[in-house]
Amino acid sequence: MNVATLVGRVLAELGVETVFGVVGSGNFHVTNALVANGARYVAARHEGGAATMADAYARMSGKVGVVSVHQGPGLTNAMTGLAEAAKSRTPLIVLAGEATQARSNFHIDQDAMARAVGAVALRVGSAATAVEDAVGAFRAARAGATVLLNLPLDVQNEVAGEGEVWSEVWRLVVESARLASSVPVVGPAPGADAVRLARLLEGARRPVFVAGRGARHAGDELRALADRAGALLATSAVAKGLFRGSPWNLDVSGGFSSPLAAELIAGADVLVGWGCALNMWTTRHGRLIGRHTRLVQVDLDPAAIGAHRPVELGVVGDTAWVARAVEAALEGPPAQGYRTPELAGRIAAQVRWRDVPYEEETGEGRIDPRTLTIALDDLLPPARVVATDSGNFMGYPAMFLDVPDERGFCFTQAFQSVGLGLASAIGAAVALPDRLPVAALGDGGALMGIAELETVVRLGLPMVIVVYDDEAYGAEVHHFGPSGHPLDTVTFPPADLARIARGYGCAAVTVTQRADLDAVASWLAGPRDRPLLVHAKVGGGRGSWWLEEAFRGH
Repeated sequence: MNVATLVGRVLAELGVETVFGVVGSGNFHVTNALVANGARYVAARHEGGAATMADAYARMSGKVGVVSVHQGPGLTNAMTGLAEAAKSRTPLIVLAGEATQARSNFHIDQDAMARAVGAVALRVGSAATAVEDAVGAFRAARAGATVLLNLPLDVQNEVAGEGEVWSEVWRLVVESARLASSVPVVGPAPGADAVRLARLLEGARRPVFVAGRGARHAGDELRALADRAGALLATSAVAKGLFRGSPWNLDVSGGFSSPLAAELIAGADVLVGWGCALNMWTTRHGRLIGRHTRLVQVDLDPAAIGAHRPVELGVVGDTAWVARAVEAALEGPPAQGYRTPELAGRIAAQVRWRDVPYEEETGEGRIDPRTLTIALDDLLPPARVVATDSGNFMGYPAMFLDVPDERGFCFTQAFQSVGLGLASAIGAAVALPDRLPVAALGDGGALMGIAELETVVRLGLPMVIVVYDDEAYGAEVHHFGPSGHPLDTVTFPPADLARIARGYGCAAVTVTQRADLDAVASWLAGPRDRPLLVHAKVGGGRGSWWLEEAFRGH
C-alpha cells in the first residue's frame, strides 16, 4: 500500500470514526482509506465549514475530530475553523496534502500557517516513519492539541511496505497508542494544594464554583464537593448545562449572567474556577470578582493558572481528581455556606433570564428576540443540542434556550468569528444523533455559511435553523451607531431567507409575531423529513445586554 492509504488505515485503527472534509487530488487517497477502514465521511461544501464541523464534533462527542483538505487553498479555506479549534484546545487532526515544490501553484508554508493560529504542525516524513508520524499526530490531538498533519504529495505515493512482518510492526504500534489514549491524564497529584483548598472552603461563608471547558467531565465530582462546602454552582459559556437540575445552579457566569446570578457570584468570599480561564468574558472584566473575594484556579495546564487574573491559590491537576481530593480533605459535617432556604427560593424564581421581567419591543413587522426565544424554548423538545453563531443576537439563544446537560450547548467563540454557527450545528448533530440539533444564527452569519444548508439537507438532518434577522451586522450598528457614525457599510436591504432555504430543500417559515410559530409546532409534530429554517425578523432597536459587556473589552 502507499503512504496515503497507510495513514488513513492507521487513523481508523486508532478509533477515528468520522472525518469531515472537501476532497481534492491531494487528500483523495487518505480520505478513501479512512472510509475503506470504517470511518464515516461527511462532505462539506467549504473547507471552513468542514473544519468547524470537525471541531464541533470533537467537542460534543469527546472523540478526536478529523478534517481532510486539499493542499494550499484547501488549507487556507479551513484556517478560520482551525484557529477556533486551536484557541479552544480542541482535539483535532487536519489532514492536508502538501505541495513541497516551491514553483507549484499550491505551495505555501503550511507549517507557518498552522503555528500562526496556535496549532501544532507535524508531517509524514517517509514510508519508513508513516505509522509513527500518524500515531504521533493522534497522540498529540488526544492530549488536547489541534494538529496539522501534512501529507507531502511525493511521500504519499511511496510504497509503505508489504508482508506480514510490516503489518505486525504497525499493528503493535497502533495498539500501543490506542491503549495509551484510553488512559485519562490527571496531571501531577495536587497533594498539599488540595488540603489548602479544603481549608479555604471550610472557612468560606459564600463559596461559588465556576466550571469551564476543562471541567465538563467532572460534573458529579464538583456537585459532591459543592454539597459538602455549601457552594453555589456556575459555568463558563462553553460548559453551560453542566449543573442542570441542581437547585443551586446559577447557569453561566459572565456577560450572559442574569442579574441575580451576577449578584451572587460577585458576593462570593471564595470563588473557585475549575478548568476555566477566568477571562474577561467569564468575570465581566473582573467585576464579578468581589473586592475581598479569595480567588482559586484549578487547571490541568500550569500555564493557565493566573493567566488572566491573579489568584491566591493555583492547583494543577485534572478537575475531577482534584475535586475528589479536596472533598476527602474536608473535615467536619457538610457546611451550609451560601445555601439557605431563602436563597433557594430566589434562585428558583429569578435566576433564569426568562424569569426577568422585560418590556416587549414589537411592531413594524418584527418580533422581540426574547419573546421569540422563550416561545421556541417552550416548543422544542428537551433532548436538544444548540449551536450558536456570533453576533449581537447570540445572548438570546445562549440564555433563553435551555439545554439538558453539558453536551447540549456548542459554543465556538474562542476566535469570535461570525459564520461558524451552521457548520457547528452540523458537527454537533453528527456527534449526537439522538438529539434535535438547533442552529441559532444572525442574518450575517447565516449568509456567510449558507452553502452548508445543502449539507444539512443532503445528510437528512432534522435540524431547526433559527435566523435572527435585523438586516445588519447588529454588533457594529450598536457599537458605532450611538456615536453618530454612518452605518451604510453594516446595514443591508431585506433578504427573503425563507425562500432561499426552500431553494436548498428546507421547510421554512417567516416569523414576525408569536402566532407565526404555530408552523414550528406543526413541523415538530412530524415527520421532520426536512430541516426547518425559521426566518425571524427581530427588532434591532437596541443592543443586547451582553453586548454592552463585550464592548468594554474593545
